[in-house]
Amino acid sequence: MKRILLLIACLLAVRSAAAWGQKGHDVTACIAECHLTPEAAERIDKVLGGHSPVYYANWLDNASHTPEYAYTKTWHYLNIDAGETLESMAANPKGDVLKAVNDLVASLKSGDLDPAEERVQLQMLIHLVGDMHCPMHTGHLSDLGGNRVPVVYFGKATNLHAVWDTNLIESAHRWSYTEWREQIDRLPDDEEMRLQAGTPRDWLLETQAICSEVYDRTPEGTKISYDYVNWAAPILEMQLLRGGVRLARLLNEIYG
Repeated sequence: MKRILLLIACLLAVRSAAAWGQKGHDVTACIAECHLTPEAAERIDKVLGGHSPVYYANWLDNASHTPEYAYTKTWHYLNIDAGETLESMAANPKGDVLKAVNDLVASLKSGDLDPAEERVQLQMLIHLVGDMHCPMHTGHLSDLGGNRVPVVYFGKATNLHAVWDTNLIESAHRWSYTEWREQIDRLPDDEEMRLQAGTPRDWLLETQAICSEVYDRTPEGTKISYDYVNWAAPILEMQLLRGGVRLARLLNEIYG
């Protein structure tokens, strides 16, 4: 049975490589859009050709599987193995989510991009800040960020990565992305500023600490049910909110 679960989990790995799934990225982008300054909103609207940031929230997940943007496949995550730290873990030579976010922010701030390239890089940044806040995207390299950790989710065999990318969000609340935003984006200004503080490196380390807690609570073969969803839902809500307001901070710094 264990081998069967592992096989199914590996088969699902390709499908579950996208952090948060579509809903989570839409929520993050929607929150960010609602916290843009008027100037930033106007300039971003022009860069994106009149589209909302939500419109492109999931663009990179698809683009990374095309020849033109295949070089971004490793940009969605940063693996840190058990017993390792961000400093001790060997950097992926093809890049990772932290390097990508920092490089994109610097590039967009430079003002040296032609309109087409600026649009592409902005679309990438919108997605990758969301990825940075998905716990399993800082998971262990040894199990491909939880893709090789078989679990049972309400009686169905899957893997830990897929559970945190998509399953939990849909189980926690059956909301549209706008309803998610309305329900979790309610912080007073001072609390919002506290969440926005720090650097992308700080944010990734915060996510990695949550990831370690997820591993501790979810060993291989865990049967996930309502009690687990109740534990995970507040974490999901906070990570989506953090991703949204922090993306807004970066966009306001670039375009505000």
